[in-house]
Amino acid sequence: MSERHQEFLSLLKSNGEAVETVLATLLSADVQPGEIARPARLLAAMRHGVLNGGKRLRPFLVIEAAALFDGVERETAVRIGAALECIHCYSLVHDDLPAMDDDDLRRGQPTVHIAFDEAAAILAGDSLLTLAFDIVASPETRLPDATKTALVLALSRAAGIGGMAGGQALDLDAEKTAPDEAGIVTLQAMKTGALLRFACEAGAIIAGAPPADRATLRRYGETVGLAFQIADDLLDLTADAATLGKATGKDAERGKATLVARRGQAWAEDRLQALVKEAEALLAPFSHRAGILVETAHFIANRRN
Repeated sequence: MSERHQEFLSLLKSNGEAVETVLATLLSADVQPGEIARPARLLAAMRHGVLNGGKRLRPFLVIEAAALFDGVERETAVRIGAALECIHCYSLVHDDLPAMDDDDLRRGQPTVHIAFDEAAAILAGDSLLTLAFDIVASPETRLPDATKTALVLALSRAAGIGGMAGGQALDLDAEKTAPDEAGIVTLQAMKTGALLRFACEAGAIIAGAPPADRATLRRYGETVGLAFQIADDLLDLTADAATLGKATGKDAERGKATLVARRGQAWAEDRLQALVKEAEALLAPFSHRAGILVETAHFIANRRN
């Protein structure tokens, strides 16, 4: 294992722990100013959907993209990462519902609708989505109002009809009418790639970086987002449920069109390595500062769960 990879794994763990600590505090029973009460069962369902492990990759990207620039408080980047993780986890809670992907297992544990019930899962997801914007707007997030506004706009566009939620709708449609390859790319860029793209771009927004740097990190996010989805489809084809922590083979079972299904495993493996090279080239202007983000691209392309 290289020294750079060891550093990456150490940072992935420490950043993940920092985000977990913030999320646990945000999901405490303490009623916040402006709130009336926090129903115990709903809060328990939210905590079940969030505080259940996971790599915290999206917050990691926020934190490490922000670290490319001087003057960013790590605590602030961690809070924005926690907001993004709330949206990611809400999407998983809803995706697992019987009306969507219908999964009983997530990160090796019962999904929220299995551990509680469908109504609790729907409300937990709704509450996590709302909490994300609460975190960004909160006085505890020490950023200028204009920066918060930019983050809210970018996150809304990444999570909504033109991003993740729209991508999920296209994914459900794809079970009935298989899209062509361009349609698959669009679907996956929305469902999976949009939040990963935001994670990288958010680092530049937090830092008040120039538009060119913001565009570069946005493109890097798109590249690793595509790599993440291809790796995910490859794992669905080749991994076992115990390793992955969720059911496998469901894409094929439902007849979903994926790039891996169309092009094959060998193509997918070659494409992943090409995407890593693209990510490295995009980060070259940041020189040694981008070493961890380069390693992140390798990790995403070669992950096993």
